[in-house]
Amino acid sequence: MKTHIFLILLLTVSTVLWGQMLSPEAEISVITCGPGQTELYSAFGHSAFRVHDPVNQFDYAFNYGVFDFDQPNFYLNFARGHNNYRLAVQDYKRFEYFYIYYNRYVHEQVLNLTPAQKQKLFDYLVWNSQPENQYYRYDYFYDNCATKLPEIVLKVFGDSVQFDGSYITTKYSIRQLTDLYLKYQPWGDLGIDICLGLPMDKKATPYEYMFLPDYVESGFDHATIGGEPLVKEKRIVFESAPEQLNNGIFQPLYLFSFLALLVLVLSAYDIRRKKVSRWFDLVLFTIIGLIGLLLFLLWTATDHKAAASNMNLLWALPTHLIVVAGLIREKKWTITYFKGTAILSGLLLITWSWLPQILHFSLVPIMIIVIMRAYTNFYLSNTRS
Repeated sequence: MKTHIFLILLLTVSTVLWGQMLSPEAEISVITCGPGQTELYSAFGHSAFRVHDPVNQFDYAFNYGVFDFDQPNFYLNFARGHNNYRLAVQDYKRFEYFYIYYNRYVHEQVLNLTPAQKQKLFDYLVWNSQPENQYYRYDYFYDNCATKLPEIVLKVFGDSVQFDGSYITTKYSIRQLTDLYLKYQPWGDLGIDICLGLPMDKKATPYEYMFLPDYVESGFDHATIGGEPLVKEKRIVFESAPEQLNNGIFQPLYLFSFLALLVLVLSAYDIRRKKVSRWFDLVLFTIIGLIGLLLFLLWTATDHKAAASNMNLLWALPTHLIVVAGLIREKKWTITYFKGTAILSGLLLITWSWLPQILHFSLVPIMIIVIMRAYTNFYLSNTRS
């Protein structure tokens, strides 16, 4: 019910703004909101347009980062990569208050536009906020709430706007840029690195850096319109207070390393008593096989472009699900399978640093676990035979 009321209010706002003429005192700004570490989705920050007209007495945020849980088949569409986000028109002060409340900085860049240019950009935003125009197919890196801002400015003003990326001296890949914001989200960082493949390791162009709000802010700082600076004035609305952040000991590398130590003890115990702990291998290879199946489906059965060509499938083999069935039925071919798995995993571990895709370092203990259990199964099967 609340969602329906919210949608009605948004429709009312966009209808009222349709055909509205801005006063000479109106300003259009780019708003950049800082990252937050409470949730994974907030770790990258946020961007929006602000249109403030004191004469006509309105102050709105045009926010491209809104999605509706009430959409039909929302979770299925999300899993398939059919993420429909939309432009929402919101009361700016409420929008601003949310980020200040959660101690996330708010920066405002007032755009250097003539009255005619302001009207042109405003008319586009109002048109884009209409129900038939407000939805777009979201992409994590190429079409999100941040990329929309430079995209729209270029769409409205064409070649008169130039984004000068010469200030960027780094040569980060998209994955490396993402990692910069996930220092305090180790499990989220691991999940992203596992699920997303080679497209993430593409070297980003200066323009592509602007999938991140911080770089949208920098991009506008270094942009021109008609040869003049695109930003007329920069305001620090709110600067966040320093926070004491700590990942603690429950990090993937620490946890997986501890697990690898336990598996080493278990494997030595199995070899000594000449009997495999079958229950553990059934659990281990089922979990890894399911991860591999998920990665394969993300690559082949969804529209998540960044999930393609995922080299994590070299360790998360979906075929492990088949060997689990073989273990249950005590098939002899599992001996050959485990020999191949141990060799493949060993080669992967040796070549880890030279792969074209950066694999998360905390997965190294998992690789060691797979090698130990594959070798233990192979060794004891040969011993029995």
